Amino acid sequence: MSLMFRFLTEQEVRQVLPASEFPALVDLMADTLADFSANRATQPVRTALPVGPPGQYLGVMPALLPGVGALGAKLVSVVPSNVQRGLSSHIGIIVLFDPETGALRAVMDARYITEVRTAAVSAVSVRHMARPNATRLGLIGAGVQARSHVEVFAAIRPLSRVRVWSPDTTEVDAFVRDVSRRLALDVRAAGSAEEAVRDADLVVLATSSDQAVVRSEWIADGTHVVSVGACRPHQREMDPRLVARSRLVVDSLAAAVVESGDIVMGIAEGWFGREHLVGELGAVAAGLVPGRTATGEVTIFKSLGLAVEDVAAADLAARRADAERLGLELTLEG
Repeated sequence: MSLMFRFLTEQEVRQVLPASEFPALVDLMADTLADFSANRATQPVRTALPVGPPGQYLGVMPALLPGVGALGAKLVSVVPSNVQRGLSSHIGIIVLFDPETGALRAVMDARYITEVRTAAVSAVSVRHMARPNATRLGLIGAGVQARSHVEVFAAIRPLSRVRVWSPDTTEVDAFVRDVSRRLALDVRAAGSAEEAVRDADLVVLATSSDQAVVRSEWIADGTHVVSVGACRPHQREMDPRLVARSRLVVDSLAAAVVESGDIVMGIAEGWFGREHLVGELGAVAAGLVPGRTATGEVTIFKSLGLAVEDVAAADLAARRADAERLGLELTLEG
């Protein structure tokens, strides 16, 4: 007996999840997170196997989503030094199975899915936690996550300006040229991290820093901050005073108190307790937890990335690829 499955390259995944579909992807992530927070999806906290120097690991992220009939796992290697080799720091695949038979459905490149689902989840937080008139975006980091966040944010609300800073000025210059050309936005390089975020009402932190890259006094009242980097317990992106003064929402309460250095170290240092985490973004998206309670409140969404997000996005990509007969059809001989 032979079983057919589909293999999709990164380019083919991009074809079935184009920029025109970003608003739909944001909707999908909102529904997926709501299912996760309501225990209608199953996923353990990811396994991170250290490999080599500190900060280098293999992540294993399985999930089951009964509502859409999706079962799968992402396998991703994180090697920060790959940047110097001209390679992506995150390399991985997503594997999908039929939840009824266990048969292999699809194997696909994970890089682009990780990129856009992360930004789409952040956009869910913008919809529910940012002020309606927030349009001034400040970015710290100028890599692929910074780019995807600008693209997805611009798909769900107008951005009046974008300011970006990174210690890699060459990367910043390339970011400004590319994003301003493709999206027709006012995108400029900032001279410092402080300049990038002062007077912004949307802030995205996308770094691999072990130390805080933004100070509390730089962030104005009413700002919404999204932190998508620093996803290990020894890393932090935010001044703990900023986290302590904010309304703090996470993607997973269970993962946040184990994996997020901004939270793990903040609690250990006595800046706040676990009760400072007001809830999960899925509960916010479902209307069960308020994302913002006052105009002048600083809100923070700390994103670690969940397997349910990868599997839901990969399932959508696989269904569209099946319909378009896109990708390579392979068989496993039984």
